[in-house]
Amino acid sequence: MAIKCERIYTKPADLNGYRVLVDRLWPRGISKVNAHLDDWNKEVGPTTELRKWFNHEPEKFPKFNERYRAELKINPALTEFIQQVEKILPDQDVILLYGAKDEEHNQAVILKEVLIHELRTLVPDDRLLD
Repeated sequence: MAIKCERIYTKPADLNGYRVLVDRLWPRGISKVNAHLDDWNKEVGPTTELRKWFNHEPEKFPKFNERYRAELKINPALTEFIQQVEKILPDQDVILLYGAKDEEHNQAVILKEVLIHELRTLVPDDRLLD
């Protein structure tokens, strides 16, 4: 199974996977029914301070990446999330949903990389890649 990223505002590409929103804020204009969520794990999203600093400016992404990874290292919610993903992956894909317009410069992309790195010891091949 794979870990994938998907923008919550686009028509769901995959409703068969475990769909988890990884933003701290609920996306504007999206109803909970239309989101087709299995979970909302806001605790693994970047802090409000970091999110506001980043402001979705692509030129800040390298520093955002560094700061967000530092936040994740000390975030106890990450350990729980890794354990949750580990349990889900043998049976279905895990789809990290985010609200940002930029599909390349957002926290879900970073979180996916972190999850793959952490889970690599458990699933040592390329099955985690989408």
